[in-house]
Parts: sequence; C-alpha cells; structure tokens
Amino acid sequence: MSGFIKGESRHQATLFPEKLDDFVGEDNPVRVVDVFVDKLDVSGLGFKLDTSSAGRPSYNPRTMLKLYIYGYLNKVQSSRCLEREALRNVELMWLTARLAPDFKTIADFRKDNGEAIQLVCKQFVQLCRKLDLLTCHVVSVDGSKFKAVNNRDNNFTAAKMQRRLDEIDQSIARYLARIASADLQDSKAAEAKVKSMNDKIDKLKKEIERLKKIEIQMLEQPDNQISLTDPDARSMKTRGTGIVGYNVQTAVDIENHLIVAHEVTNSGSDRSQLHSISSQAKLALDADSLDVLADRGYFNILQIEACNEDGIFPTMPAPQTSNSLAQGRYGKRDFKYIEEDDEYECPAGERLEWHMRTTERGVEIDKYWTTACADCPAKSACTTGEYRRISRSQSEELVDDMLERLELEPNRMKTRRETAEHPFGTIKSWMGNTHFQTRRLENVSTEMSLHVLAYNMKRVINILGSSALINAITA
Repeated sequence: MSGFIKGESRHQATLFPEKLDDFVGEDNPVRVVDVFVDKLDVSGLGFKLDTSSAGRPSYNPRTMLKLYIYGYLNKVQSSRCLEREALRNVELMWLTARLAPDFKTIADFRKDNGEAIQLVCKQFVQLCRKLDLLTCHVVSVDGSKFKAVNNRDNNFTAAKMQRRLDEIDQSIARYLARIASADLQDSKAAEAKVKSMNDKIDKLKKEIERLKKIEIQMLEQPDNQISLTDPDARSMKTRGTGIVGYNVQTAVDIENHLIVAHEVTNSGSDRSQLHSISSQAKLALDADSLDVLADRGYFNILQIEACNEDGIFPTMPAPQTSNSLAQGRYGKRDFKYIEEDDEYECPAGERLEWHMRTTERGVEIDKYWTTACADCPAKSACTTGEYRRISRSQSEELVDDMLERLELEPNRMKTRRETAEHPFGTIKSWMGNTHFQTRRLENVSTEMSLHVLAYNMKRVINILGSSALINAITA
C-alpha cells in the first residue's frame, strides 16, 4: 500500500556516528547521573575498592553506581535486566563506557555496599540544600507499607498458626466422616475412596508436624512472628487487607516535594516513628528548628515530648479515644483548664479538682473530677457514669499548643496529605507489583535508598532541567 512513511531495509548498510556521544542529547538525564557520580568522593563514602593487582581487575564503583542509578531512574531494578540493558541500551553504553558486568557482579555490588549507597542518597539531599531547594524547614511525615519477597503463606503469627491448625483439624474430621460412610459400602470404588482419604489424612498430619516445628521457632521470636523467606519481613495491616513487608517512613519537603529523609522499619505501626524520622530530617536540613506535619497515627505523647526537646514541633490531630462526641456529649475540649488552680472548668461552670496521678504506658496522667455531677442538670449531656473524669498528661500543654497550631492553620493536614503521599504513589508505581526485590532489612534499606535517590534526582531535573542541574553540580 502506498501513502505511508517507508522505513529502511534491515539489510541496508548504515554509517553510524563516529562517536557514541552523538547518540546522547545535551539535556539527557543520563548526563546528570554521569556528572553527579563523577563528583562523588567514592573512597570517602565507604565503597569497597579492590585495588589488588592479583587476578582480573574489578569494576570501578563509579561505573556500578552509575549503572544502578540509571536503572532505578528508568524502572529497571533487577540485576539480570540491568545486565541485558548494558549490552543493548545506547545510553547505558555511553554511561558505562561499553562495560557490561554480569548480573552476579551487579547484584553483589548492591549487597556489599549498602551503607555507601545510602550515603550517596544523603549526598544528593545535601546537593538539593545547596541549590536552595530545601529552605522551607517544614516537612510532612508519613509511612507506607511495601511488600517484601515473602508470600503471606510463608509468614506465621500466633493467630494465623492457630487458624491453620484448626482448619487442618476440620479437614481431618471431614475425611474421617467420609471414610466412615464409605466403610458401609462394599465396592471397589468405596475401597479406592477410603485409600484416597487416608492418603490425604497422612499428608495433613505431616503438615501438622511441620507447623508445630515452625511454631517453636515462631515463639522464640520477640514479637512471636516468623517469616520463612525474608526473616525480617513482618505481617502488617493495611486498608482492607494485610501484607507481609516493611513500613517505610519518609519526611518530605512541602515546597518542592523532595524526600529529605527516609527509613525502613519492620514495625507495623507509626506510633513510635515520629521522633526518629523527624530527627533525621532536621539533621539533613541542618535546621535549628523544624515543623513537622503528621497524621493522627503518629500521636504519641512520649514521641511529642522527645521532638519538642530537640527543637522539632509536630502538628497533627489528636485521636478521639472517647465516644462522648460521637454520642452527642461534651468532649474534653469543652472543658477549660485553669492553670493557676490546676483545675478544669466544665461547661456548667463547676470545677473539676485534681485527685490522683497514675502512670499509663510510661506516661504520668493526672485525674480530675467533681462530686457535683449528681445534681447537675446537664449531666445527661456530659457523662453516663456517676461523675465525669478528665485525664491530663504531664505534657498536655504541648498537645494544646499543637492543636492550637492546627486550629490556626487548618489547611496543614491537606498540605500533609498532598505532600507526603505523592512520593509513595510515584515510587510504588516504579516498583511495580512486587515492590522490594531483595531480602533482609539491611538490603531492603539499600534498595529503598536507590528508589529515593532516583525519585529526588528526577524531581530536581523536572524543576531545574538537566543542563541547569549539570552546571550546578560542576560549579
């Protein structure tokens, strides 16, 4: 058919450019990777250097690092895929000077240089700070669950173990009932059925023995949980379901959406993560003080105290631990604290006096109440008990200040959501369905650092452009 653009014959001799450099445009992001890595002090970062003269020379760590950064920038994280790309990808040929390490060498570099790769990620954050891209000193903190290389069937908790054992017991009971029914019949089909049922029962009994051995190992773990494929992975709750994986914490700059700090944990809760990730962000920004936006999942009075002591001021909504508001009664915020008298004033004008102090989960709690509730006409709108109690922690003023900041700037939670959740969505999209490809917390942390480095680099390229970033790095 005529009228279409015609391609050249596959057998037509072609004169390629004399230089490989002609294939790579001046504003190609691969040039940013090249310049950034060349400017790094590789030996100072702790990369393992094999400079011995014996045997075959090793690959330069710069070459391997360029290969990995390029791979994560282009959604190619597998060592085998990187091996193939090094042989056929023109940009990688240019970047690595046509060197093509085998997949084992590529994988070992990531495994053996975890700490150094994580420092490279931090180095790029420092570069962003020098480029005045991190001047706001307000970050959004969030956590997200990432899947590990561990099937849910190969993860065991006490509840899951008991459920599996109960299911096996029920299956055995069903098979025994079928055997009893088949024994009443005198036929070859019945004999074959009995034999089949007995074989299945034998398999289930062997499965019980296997699970009992796993249960012994599980009970030896501090959290009574064990994963057979990736020992550091843990079962974690997510919206609607659960996964076996890791909880990744990030602190994201609210102005340019750059990831300032990150940390991989195998704790399924964010409750004890606020101070750690916020301190890392404050250190990365070299800030005297830092404002942190978080959701109520981070609310922990001990964590809030630790943050304030270090010049970190979190803002988050307080969790509703009482059903009073939901049931149409007065909430704690309706009671006014009188600091000079150390008393609370209720909506009816009565004073709730201090009565006792207790310690709950390491936090000292003061208890206030009054005996005037019995004759109060507003009692039905206040409490269903004999009298209303108010609890106040020793650091309640920090919570009051935090909630006051939130009332003055109610859009802060919207800012947090729009800032902190964007990088997670982007990185998970790059990762694909499998998320992490390595095992153990140390290796997963390295893999996450490469993802964060790639995200930040692509983000800065979008903000400044490749040429401007190259000029800034070489300046």
